[in-house]
Amino acid sequence: MQFLNGITLLLVYQLIGEITVRLLGVPIPGPVLGMVMLFVTLMIRGKAPESVDQASTALLSHLSLLFVPAGVGMMAHFGRIADEWVPITLALLLSTVITMVATALIMQVTTRWFAKPLAEKEGGDE
Repeated sequence: MQFLNGITLLLVYQLIGEITVRLLGVPIPGPVLGMVMLFVTLMIRGKAPESVDQASTALLSHLSLLFVPAGVGMMAHFGRIADEWVPITLALLLSTVITMVATALIMQVTTRWFAKPLAEKEGGDE
């Protein structure tokens, strides 16, 4: 029963996210907004309920099955992918490079941001 309660809660947050996106016209996917709402709720609570923990663990243990539809879609549209391989390759390469650069810059900024309080704390102990 715990698993069913957890899945229901996850789907309710997905539904709330989907409804919010459609009502407000927000340009992000509904499930993503629902996941953010769930994250905020769990941060406020301080821990995940046992039902959500059990359901998420079960889903993660079968995560590889969720890639099957993507693989089937690639095989079904293989001709189109073969025709448009240049733009697809460029998009993949550029998005990878942009993501790596953005990640490196964010890491540098957050490292400096967190290093300042540590330096101040160590300097104040003397």
